[in-house]
Amino acid sequence: MIVYNKLWDTMKKRGVSQYKLNKEYKISFGMLDKLRKNASVTTYTLDNLCKILNCELCILQNIYLIKKMGE
Repeated sequence: MIVYNKLWDTMKKRGVSQYKLNKEYKISFGMLDKLRKNASVTTYTLDNLCKILNCELCILQNIYLIKKMGE
């Protein structure tokens, strides 16, 4: 499971709001909603966010392994 909690912290530290992402960088509110819900997003979107926030991908996300039942 990929969780984007670090994205919101990074945005706050860099002074970039969701509104600014939408208006200045054309990141749709639908895409921001997917990120809030930790849903699937494209690597293109993640690359754009890294460029906007001037950071590496590992700064924006945490990856957790989820074991299946019976493993």
